[in-house]
Amino acid sequence: MKTAGGSDAAKRRAGERAAEDVADGFVVGLGTGSTTAYAIEALGRAVDDGLEIRGIPTSFQSRRLALEVGIELTTLDAVEGVDLAIDGADQVADDPAADGYGALIKGGGAAHTREKLVDAAADRFVVVADPSKLAPTLERSVPIEVIPDAHTVVADRVRDVGGEPTLREAEGKDGPVVTDNGNLVLDCAFGSIDEPEALATRLSRLPGVVEHGLFVGLADATYVGTEDGVEVRDY
Repeated sequence: MKTAGGSDAAKRRAGERAAEDVADGFVVGLGTGSTTAYAIEALGRAVDDGLEIRGIPTSFQSRRLALEVGIELTTLDAVEGVDLAIDGADQVADDPAADGYGALIKGGGAAHTREKLVDAAADRFVVVADPSKLAPTLERSVPIEVIPDAHTVVADRVRDVGGEPTLREAEGKDGPVVTDNGNLVLDCAFGSIDEPEALATRLSRLPGVVEHGLFVGLADATYVGTEDGVEVRDY
């Protein structure tokens, strides 16, 4: 698998390490992205060897891959709980001394609403990443999924709280990106996010916002693939 950004070997190590945490009978949240894809492929190989699990995909992309590798699928409302969620991140706050250590920015694939639902429902949520995703302080644009009729109103409110919103445009077709839920995405630049929990709360309160890409206090650990192993950050 050829992926953009970061080392393929590092991504593979992180994804495969997370797959090792899955036990027989688990319900597993299947995140979205190139690093998580390695975990899904590893789980598919384990299923071929006799592992019995059910997966809850967070996007069309992860659903399609899970079906290709033979993972039985289910939904949140059909299970009593999620044992483990495995998901990637666009950026991980990696300074243990800073506010929001382990906070994430997600949504590069516009799947963050479903990802947050599944990740929050899991008994344990493990992030898989390569070193390029680590930063002392979150600073990437925060994706916000919005109801289509509300995108201009939400954009104005984002400016009121210090952000600069940009409607995400689709590649390969005219018009904006449309999420699996039928909504639009605003990519909102806030510069350095020194207090991610406070910003997450303010964004959640904006009418018209379906969900934003700040994940604060959800991750239990990050598995960082390197060129020669995996580093584990526990939160």
